[in-house]
Amino acid sequence: MRILRYLKGSGVVVFIVFVALIVQALCELSLPSYTSDIVDIGIQQKGISNAVPLWISPDTLSRLQLLMTDDEISLVNSAYALNEDGIYELTAFGKDRIEVLSDVFSIPMAALSHLQNTPAADLQGLQQALIAGALTKEQLLLIRERVLESLDGFADSIILQRAVLFLQEEYAALGIDVGRLQINYLIGTGAKMLAVTAMMAIAAILVNLLGSRLSAKIGRDLRERVFERVVSFSAAELDRFSTASLITRSTNDIQQVQMVVVMMLRVALYSPILGIGGIIKVSRTNTGMGWIIVVAVCAVMLLVTSLIAVTMPKFKKMQTRIDRVNQVGREMLTGISVIRAFNREKHEEQRFDIANRDLMGTQLFVNRAMSFMMPAMMLLMNLITVLIVWIGAKRIDLGHLQVGEMMAFISYTMQIVMSFTMLTMMSISLPRASVAAGRIEEVLQTQPSIANPPKEREVTREHWDGVVEFHDVCFRFEGADRDVLEHISFTAKPGQTTAIIGSTGSGKSTLIHLIPRFYDVTGGKITIDGVDIRDISLRELRSLLGFVPQKSILFSGDIRSNLKFGGSDIDDQAMIEAAEIAQAAEFIEEKPGKYDSPIAQGGSNVSGGQRQRLSIARAIAKKPKILLLDDSFSAVDYKTEVAMRRGLSEKAKDMTVIVVAQRISTIMHADQIVVLDQGRVAGIGTHETLMRTCRTYREIARSQLSESELAI
Repeated sequence: MRILRYLKGSGVVVFIVFVALIVQALCELSLPSYTSDIVDIGIQQKGISNAVPLWISPDTLSRLQLLMTDDEISLVNSAYALNEDGIYELTAFGKDRIEVLSDVFSIPMAALSHLQNTPAADLQGLQQALIAGALTKEQLLLIRERVLESLDGFADSIILQRAVLFLQEEYAALGIDVGRLQINYLIGTGAKMLAVTAMMAIAAILVNLLGSRLSAKIGRDLRERVFERVVSFSAAELDRFSTASLITRSTNDIQQVQMVVVMMLRVALYSPILGIGGIIKVSRTNTGMGWIIVVAVCAVMLLVTSLIAVTMPKFKKMQTRIDRVNQVGREMLTGISVIRAFNREKHEEQRFDIANRDLMGTQLFVNRAMSFMMPAMMLLMNLITVLIVWIGAKRIDLGHLQVGEMMAFISYTMQIVMSFTMLTMMSISLPRASVAAGRIEEVLQTQPSIANPPKEREVTREHWDGVVEFHDVCFRFEGADRDVLEHISFTAKPGQTTAIIGSTGSGKSTLIHLIPRFYDVTGGKITIDGVDIRDISLRELRSLLGFVPQKSILFSGDIRSNLKFGGSDIDDQAMIEAAEIAQAAEFIEEKPGKYDSPIAQGGSNVSGGQRQRLSIARAIAKKPKILLLDDSFSAVDYKTEVAMRRGLSEKAKDMTVIVVAQRISTIMHADQIVVLDQGRVAGIGTHETLMRTCRTYREIARSQLSESELAI
């Protein structure tokens, strides 16, 4: 049912596909009857399709009318007229009229043919006796009934064949070229088959085209929806879904859904139409072999059901093992430098090999089971064909069946069996796609914990100053048993630099991540210009911020596109000025392409220091009200760092700067320093004040700098 939801809004396309499938099925179901006609009528009956003579001599017609009722004679006389050659010629060509005339002629022709082959029968004498009144019409009809009793047990098609043989002899006696009639019939029927096949091909192409386009559209829309939802996730949701799993859900799982949508349109809709049509066609025949279809369908169902029971648990495991392979592969690629530095290539290869072999084992099991399906199906279908030929041959020998009818029955049986097979095969693919759809829906149904405020509470302003205040802020990760940050209170003002420092694990990065609402506080509040940041739309809040993460990230493209990543309104002058403040202009100008120089994915073609300076320049180019620097000077030397601080103080005087740092040298000149110790504020003040009043700060400072450096 999950997958059917994806077809919502595509009703017109599905309807067109359904109509095209009906056309395709009708064409496919009509081909066996044409084949049967070619064998039975075109070959065996010399192209004579019914018992209605196109031309008949007066003598033959009078003999046939001996064995007809008065109503039948009247009907025949109204359908024929004498031509200039003295031969009766058919003048009524309506389909219904021909069917009635065929029924009228077939029995007298079969009876007359039987009487002609009986030595004791004197047809001429019977005719003279009827004229003389020595014999009544009722007595002649009794003779007809006795002849029919002798043919009792023969199928209608056999009686028709007797009538056709009678017609062939009549045509030969009239000098009509029966061979030409046969050739004309074969060519006409073959042309009809070609036309039907062409129509079937057009319908199949239309179905494939529309199905492929619809599945591609569904895949595109799903990828867009998943991407939009993932982009809206907070860090908590990203922690819940691993990156590898999100990638698998966005690619492999959606691909599974796409494939099943195509199969549903091509197979799930087509199989019932073909199967029901085949059953209707078979029910209209009098072959007496309908029970074979029941046996065949039951055998197919048993085979496929057994296969599903064996393979279904493996399908469910396959998706999680694909996630595992992606996860291990991603870890290896992102951490390749560490792996090489520690000579752990073999260990990682073994770890990947374990995940890879687990996936391979599952896939091999499924593929082997599925590869067993086709040979088993072919064996079953061949056995069914042999059974039909064996029973059909006996019925042909007894005169109850024609060869063409048996061939058509074989074709219809294969169509019915294949339709049930295809439908059952869908039940193998559907659960796997259902698992994939469930994983996709899990992402789509997960509501981001960080959301925009209700419209009635949302605060908007044309101008923001950028005063950031922490009011008794507490924060605890989901599932944790204690707070990471406890009762944090301070104010960061425009034109000032506020530094955050503390030992590893004290919550520095967590604190700065609360401002752009990567996480929401669990206690207290953070305000900008007195407004709770939870009452500001995420778009407006983040438009006020320039953020430089601890791990510098660049995007594939060029330097220009990275520096202008903050918005399309950033002009070249702002970009160049930001690069100069971040001390990136010098190395950019040295590159052959300057600002159009390419940047590889993740910035792998620039050094760590250059990557960090470009990240800082990207944040500055946005001209934010609040600049957040999360340990962003770790990869630059002290001289470059001093130049960057000087540039910021000169050209970003109205900006609120909040810096997280590990090095005392980075923040000792800050206007305000907040010292964290195990998630609590250990001290707030300038460098000089904290050196006198805060033991934690003093210990950090003395562990990094000498007394002479601290005195500078």
